[in-house]
Amino acid sequence: MDVLVLIPTYNERENLPVLVRAIMAHERFRVMVVDDQSPDGTGQVAEDLVVEFPGRVEVMHRTGKKGLGRSYIDALTVARTRTEAYVCQMDADLSHDPHYLPDMVAAAVEHGHDLVIGSRYLQGVSVVNWPLHRLILSTFANRYIRAVTRLPVKDCTSGFRCWRREALQRVPLEQIVSDGYAFLVEMLYEGHRRGCRIGEVPIIFVERRVGHSKMSGGVIFESAYMPWRVVLRGRWRRDPARRADRQG
Repeated sequence: MDVLVLIPTYNERENLPVLVRAIMAHERFRVMVVDDQSPDGTGQVAEDLVVEFPGRVEVMHRTGKKGLGRSYIDALTVARTRTEAYVCQMDADLSHDPHYLPDMVAAAVEHGHDLVIGSRYLQGVSVVNWPLHRLILSTFANRYIRAVTRLPVKDCTSGFRCWRREALQRVPLEQIVSDGYAFLVEMLYEGHRRGCRIGEVPIIFVERRVGHSKMSGGVIFESAYMPWRVVLRGRWRRDPARRADRQG
């Protein structure tokens, strides 16, 4: 099975070569780096990796820092028209170990999953080097999201994912409105609402060693209201009378 791995980047010049070379150790895996014009030169580092791994690494250069969600929308829109059977998403900061990628693809193939999530909470809590307040926030956020959306997933906010390309084509990317980490919840909900079979595999998440976290107050706020937004939007779309009243 050919696999395309999408890696959005912003100021990750030190982490990116380590990550890409580790992915290249897996046969039939390709990488698309999606760089938001990083001022630290990550885009050029990515181009150097294209030369190092011809035919297996490519770069999408976007103008300006537009956020994680917009980066993924652009990359996923391209990826679902490609020939690779599976499309993976992962962070560039080495918190997601590429060692798990074959396990995630194997879980999709062997169990017929349309989406496999690298889960930090499938077997208790598998997080390394997080401060207590960050761990509490993440744990509460996942419980909150599950309570609002009824998603049958332990780790709703994990950015480490593997999609079957045909299933990804069912998700209306043009209707995704969130940015930041709320994008992950919205994509998961829309996939589940369209019948995607979702599985999880356990991973150990390690906090970034180089650089700074992209978490902010705005990201947290968006993540808090997004579950309600997607649920209410889904109900509105399922109710023809309500839509007719709104349009009339």
